[in-house]
Amino acid sequence: MTTRHWMVLFLLSTGYALALSYGSIAPSAALSIGLLLVAWLCVALPSDKYIRFFGHVLFVVTGLALAFHLAPGFNNAQVIEATRFSADAQIFSMYLNLDKPLIGFWLILACPWIMPKVDIAHSLKVGVLALIVTSAFCMTAAVVLNVVGWTPKWPAQGLIWLFNNLLLVSLAEELFFRAYVQGGLQRLFKDSRFATALSVTLAAGMFGLAHAGAGWEWMVLASMAGVGYGIAFRSGGLPAAVISHFGLNLVHFGLFTYPMLAR
Repeated sequence: MTTRHWMVLFLLSTGYALALSYGSIAPSAALSIGLLLVAWLCVALPSDKYIRFFGHVLFVVTGLALAFHLAPGFNNAQVIEATRFSADAQIFSMYLNLDKPLIGFWLILACPWIMPKVDIAHSLKVGVLALIVTSAFCMTAAVVLNVVGWTPKWPAQGLIWLFNNLLLVSLAEELFFRAYVQGGLQRLFKDSRFATALSVTLAAGMFGLAHAGAGWEWMVLASMAGVGYGIAFRSGGLPAAVISHFGLNLVHFGLFTYPMLAR
């Protein structure tokens, strides 16, 4: 693996160590870890394309169970108890997840192609530009849809939220939706002149669907944000996508109603 792969592993491990210091893993978690190991062996070792395909399918199924906290054995610690960050906000609580980050670890180890080499200075510029543009569009749309309002603040729980959102949310989600899904679609459609448009749009749509539980407004907003993150990834790689994703979340958290207006 390259330096950039080790750097992402270090960041994921830092976040995971933080989560593990609060929560715990039970023996039953070995099932999910074992399935990920089998998926890795299928993807990394054999030359047979059908075995590799099975490995990817097994990873996606296991990853979905981890992402939606359906896999047994992970005792995620609640570090922000039910609270309102502003008078008009919906009640919010937060857990440090021990299950979801395993998706990121698997991707780094099994699919090194998800992190193409990029110039870090260029990546930073792209990430900041994508952050500004995506935040402007998405937060304006969120206000118009009456999902959030202008509420500048910095709660006492801000620091733990920041670390969790950067290391266990934004980084993990960009590894999956942009580096794996969008990157994989880009490779799949490589012979089409619409490869970039298709891969960005489809990955953004999947990202939107992942937010369906919060309502149609969040599906629309997440899809819009996903397009911005996707363009950032295509132009500046994973660092640019993470900067734009985490930056937008930080703007939302610090300047607007979080997580949304109470209904």
